[in-house]
Order: sequence, then C-alpha cells, then structure tokens
Amino acid sequence: MSIKRVGKHLLEHRWRLRRIFPPQALARIEQAIKSGEATHSGQVRFVVEGALDGAPLFRNQPARGRALDIFSQLRIWDTVHNNGVLIYLLLADHDFEIVADRGIDARVGNAGWEKICVEMERQFRAGNFEGGVIKGIEAVSRELATHFPAQEPGPNELPDAPVVM
Repeated sequence: MSIKRVGKHLLEHRWRLRRIFPPQALARIEQAIKSGEATHSGQVRFVVEGALDGAPLFRNQPARGRALDIFSQLRIWDTVHNNGVLIYLLLADHDFEIVADRGIDARVGNAGWEKICVEMERQFRAGNFEGGVIKGIEAVSRELATHFPAQEPGPNELPDAPVVM
C-alpha cells in the first residue's frame, strides 16, 4: 500500500466529483445510455467514484479490481444475453475501466475495448470528462448493436442512471 495513494484518496474531495459531473452532465450521460440501448439488446452502466475509502483503499485495490466488484454488486452480469457493460471511472487514480460480460466480451475482445479506451482517454486528458464518457457509451453501444441488435422493445434490465459513489 502506497502512502501517496492513500493520501490522494483521503484528500480527494467530493466537490471535485460534483464539479466534473454536475447533475446536468449526469442527465446527459443517462440520455446517452438510453439512446444507445434503443439500438441494441445490451445493458450499459456508468459508475464514477471520486476516491476509494475503507476496505478497498486499505487493501490497495486497483481500479480494475474495484470495477469488477462493482460489476458484481450492480449485477451487471445478470442479463439475459450476458451482454452487460460497465464503464467505471476512478477520479483519484485518474483511471477507468471497461468491464464486459462474457457474451459481448467474447465478440469484441481486448483489442476492441482498448480502441474504445484510447478515445476516452484522449478526451479525459483534455479535461472533457463528460464528452469522454459519452463517446465511450456511444462506442460501446455501436459494438452492442453490431453483436446484439435491438429486437422488439425489450425490457430495460438495468437502470440507465449513472451511479456516483
């Protein structure tokens, strides 16, 4: 466990998260998820966490491990076609992860997810967090539409609203 990382997470203020993702930005992200899900039968979730606290921080959990935990906690894996996708952003570490269920992951593969990550990272480096997330959602939705096109209007298996932790 790095003292520097612990300090960074303990000092990360919640106001920064609210400044980067105000309610209007979260509403636009939710709308992007809804629009994307109209084109496919998959499920997309976005989770942003300002900083880790408690056990995840003191276990020195990396962003990938935290994203996997959240993927499980939010039951993103529990979709009919195993095609749920989580976009997770951990602001304190300047890190993000895309976690995909086995149905879509087998079709897109690491190279496909990495391509999406490169564009998102470019936007994040420019300070355009909302735009980066929306571009990521649009790219994930294109992949889902290719591999799991929309059937008739099906149930929305997971909420579309972003989760702020």
